[in-house]
Amino acid sequence: MEIREAVDRKIRDIMNFPKKGVIFKDITPLFLDINLYNRVIDYMAEQYKDKNVTKIVGLEARGFMFAISLAQKLKVPFAPIRKKGKLPYKKISASYDLEYGSETVEIHVDAVNEKDNVLIVDDLLATGGTVCATIELIEKLKGNVLGCAFVIELLFLNGKSKLKDVPYISIVQY
Repeated sequence: MEIREAVDRKIRDIMNFPKKGVIFKDITPLFLDINLYNRVIDYMAEQYKDKNVTKIVGLEARGFMFAISLAQKLKVPFAPIRKKGKLPYKKISASYDLEYGSETVEIHVDAVNEKDNVLIVDDLLATGGTVCATIELIEKLKGNVLGCAFVIELLFLNGKSKLKDVPYISIVQY
């Protein structure tokens, strides 16, 4: 079975979560199928194996679940992007708007440097706010953003418009 179809079959819709009117795309069944999970990591690795990735940056929290495995597969370091107040060392931050306010993400100042070719990994591309803030952080640290990899893309929220010219992949689109 083709990977897109296999992943789509595993993702379940949770109605009215986290609030009424939202259909939440639940990726947790994917983790219960280790063979499919490994296929997802292999698929992402195949897309970037010849792109000279030197660092994987993963977004809290579900992005970590893919980013760390992908970093291991590509044999490159992993750096976390966390919500404000979660990182203990010197850090920089970037904020982005949500429908109900704003959020701030942070990265350690030594996580990325001018020699790094960075791949950003997250489970979901929705509005693009988090990934746009992440791109801003990597660029502040003088890193080169090679691209982004997502498991799911919610097309109707048009998050790709915030990626500007950054290339990306998404395995399934809704």
